[in-house]
Amino acid sequence: MDNLPKDPNILLSYINTKLRDDYTSLDALCDDLGVNRADLEAALARGGFTYQPETNRFA
Repeated sequence: MDNLPKDPNILLSYINTKLRDDYTSLDALCDDLGVNRADLEAALARGGFTYQPETNRFA
């Protein structure tokens, strides 16, 4: 997670853009970026965001 934005709002924008443009699932994104899914979800949860698998985005 060292190479990802620390601010939850900026992280949200970055991750949702990657999910929309490059990945079909959060697992695929995490595998490709070498990010622990639980850590990513926790970082975004601090901003009040949760993963919505049906839309493949955080909201």
